[in-house]
Amino acid sequence: MTAIRALRSNMTREEALQQFCGRGFSRWLRRVAFGPLHSVADFYIPFRVFKVAIDSSGKCHTRLMALESVTGSLDLYSLDGHTDDTVEVKTRNCVKPQLSDSEACEMVVNKVRRLLYSEGFFRLRDLRITAEAIGQEVHIPYWVAFRGNGIEPEISIVDAIRRKPEGAKVRRLLEQWLAETQA
Repeated sequence: MTAIRALRSNMTREEALQQFCGRGFSRWLRRVAFGPLHSVADFYIPFRVFKVAIDSSGKCHTRLMALESVTGSLDLYSLDGHTDDTVEVKTRNCVKPQLSDSEACEMVVNKVRRLLYSEGFFRLRDLRITAEAIGQEVHIPYWVAFRGNGIEPEISIVDAIRRKPEGAKVRRLLEQWLAETQA
């Protein structure tokens, strides 16, 4: 087992079960479409924390952002107000970070730039973005459901902080980790 520092989950196992199963007609529909629920497990993905300074039109804003430090493919995680609410967890269900500090820093700046451009390119003047790793790594908790009738299980994932279903990027990261641990 590995000891990690993770954000405190906003969702219990029972709440995750309820979300995965649904109620009434949606419960029946999920069971027919995806098969019965076999198990639910917690899973942790490492994120490197950065202090990001955004300077545009003479105004400077600072935010705490976290980048997934395995492949850098997930969306940035805004940590404003969350970094103090961490717990130590002993688990086997965590991915090991793989990105170097310089790769991660470059990815954060590029992702923030794309995010700002998508919000309105013409409002930006003399844009400068700097990112500084603050030496913390925090793991984000997820709940994973395995269901199905056949050999290949259907996997559903919920972010245990935001309580929202996750998509293909997180599922791909989990499947890759599962394949590596079984090899």
